[in-house]
Amino acid sequence: MSAKLTPKLTPKLTLGPVLFNWKPEVWRDFYFRIADEADVDTVYVGEAVCSKRAPFYEPYIADVVERLLGAGKEVVLTTLALIMNSREMKALRETAEDSELMVEANDVSACALLAGRPHVIGPYVNVYNEGTLKYFTDQGAVRVCLPVELGRDAIKALKASTSVNNDVALEVQVFGRLPLAVSARCYHARSHMLHKDSCQFVCDRDPDGMELDTLNDEPFLVVNGIQTMSHSYQNLSAELAEMQTLGITHFRLSPHTADMVAVANIYRGVLDGTLSPDQADTQLADLIGEVSFSNGYYYGAKGVDFVAA
Repeated sequence: MSAKLTPKLTPKLTLGPVLFNWKPEVWRDFYFRIADEADVDTVYVGEAVCSKRAPFYEPYIADVVERLLGAGKEVVLTTLALIMNSREMKALRETAEDSELMVEANDVSACALLAGRPHVIGPYVNVYNEGTLKYFTDQGAVRVCLPVELGRDAIKALKASTSVNNDVALEVQVFGRLPLAVSARCYHARSHMLHKDSCQFVCDRDPDGMELDTLNDEPFLVVNGIQTMSHSYQNLSAELAEMQTLGITHFRLSPHTADMVAVANIYRGVLDGTLSPDQADTQLADLIGEVSFSNGYYYGAKGVDFVAA
């Protein structure tokens, strides 16, 4: 098919899973409001960071999924980014085998279990080159959320390869603290002189993560249980138009305690052309307060940098 006959793809706004340890009722009500008010197309639901949190949300998952589906959202069940024991593997296997919903794989063991059926590859799986992308699409992946550290040139090359590696959709995180690493150790527990097995769920004291400073009292990183995140918030509102020309169709917002309905409306406005990136940045800054923005990875710079588009 010639380029002139290729239809313009409608951009999709997605909401990633809640990565923090929120109170169960807060978690439930957050998704209820997203279902009722947020202009997003796809919502990821589930625990990606720590399996010890999952039992608190389980009583509400069915109601959350039903509410989201009833509102016309696509619902994707997310899975852990690090599988460390047989209990977690058993839960993963049950999700992969029994779910009628699309499932997001964030660990290679999940990729193996989901092979042969449509699924999503999450940002914790290292899809860095065309060969890896082809392998996962051959295994049934219909969408890949790219690792957050990939820059524009890599994104462009990966999307260009999908014309021969199946027509897989690519997704990029455009808002929120970036997930940088996961570890078997729980830094959150250690910071409170606790062991991981008896953590007392202290991570719930920091609903946007525990901020870390350097010895010079400069903001550095954020700890979220076993996860290390950026202190700054990724903000690619000004890059949305260019990414669409590269063929990116799905743009992910990562949930925080800021008004995520308002955040979704801002990004929808930029995608629809009713809001300029400058206006979006001003409104986003009002929502998140004193935390800085970053977009350095996209431009091949330091991830913490904010480069003018």
